[in-house]
Amino acid sequence: MSTIYLFRHGQTEFNRDKRFTGWQESALTPDGVKQAEYLGTLLKDKKIDVAYTSHLTRAIDTLDAVLKYHPSCQSPIIDDRIIERSYGILETHFHQEAIDKYGLDQFNQWHRGWEDKVEKGESLADVQVRVADFINFLTTTYQSKGTGIAISAHGNSIRVFRKIMENTSVEECVSWKIPYDQFYEYQL
Repeated sequence: MSTIYLFRHGQTEFNRDKRFTGWQESALTPDGVKQAEYLGTLLKDKKIDVAYTSHLTRAIDTLDAVLKYHPSCQSPIIDDRIIERSYGILETHFHQEAIDKYGLDQFNQWHRGWEDKVEKGESLADVQVRVADFINFLTTTYQSKGTGIAISAHGNSIRVFRKIMENTSVEECVSWKIPYDQFYEYQL
């Protein structure tokens, strides 16, 4: 049996400022760096053999803080099936701008709705397709190998990852707040 340690990157400047980040780069804040370092201490005694992250630096920097306790772990593997949800034309815009322009109900549907997506963006249902494919890959590759797997991901990809692994409803999934300083552990 293999074990997954799934965690969110630390707080970014866009998170702090309530801006849509999506596939855009945004550096960790000083608090985000501390959160990443704290995750490293939480996971330092866990067996980590392999690590996955998206190509976004916030996830890579957080993973680096974890892997400093695991020098024998191979170089991280970039896999964008776990990248953040794309917010399309809203990326880099402040949440309040979207609320002012489109209304709070529409903002909530784009921000946490399951099927709704902004122009050129993704819905959480879209994210589920790629995250499910990633989970199937992990299961096929590692299920009976006793591998420790670190995954540095993003709020929405984690939300969907949890939904699949915990077999929960859409309603529960969209209600979750994904913290910056906690990890989720799953067995394959």
